[in-house]
Amino acid sequence: MKRNNQPMTTLVCLLTAAGSVCLPSGHAGATAHLIPKDSIIIQKQIINKKHLIHLYTNASQQVLFFSVDGEEGKNYQLLLFRDKRKLIKQSMVRNRETAVVSKPEKGNYYYEVLTGDNRIESGTIVVQ
Repeated sequence: MKRNNQPMTTLVCLLTAAGSVCLPSGHAGATAHLIPKDSIIIQKQIINKKHLIHLYTNASQQVLFFSVDGEEGKNYQLLLFRDKRKLIKQSMVRNRETAVVSKPEKGNYYYEVLTGDNRIESGTIVVQ
């Protein structure tokens, strides 16, 4: 896998039925007391700002959506791992398409988004 020399940005996003909040990771502790049960927390490491990755959920927290605003004609691959070891979901989308992960079980997940051999984003997802 090729790595870009661009600086990484880390965001922490809290997705709940009431809405979402995203903060740079240095400010994520400020939301810790606001995290309700039945929520999905996404921590992102943005490696390439040329591709905008969207990970979001529906209001009932039953579905996780994955889409990309990137380059026309490119394929984007989402790899979702349980505890960084076990590949549980692999989805391929093109620019502005959406893939769905239905009813993610509670637990810790690691994800990577690739285009070709380039990793463009990675992070963690916590389903509580």
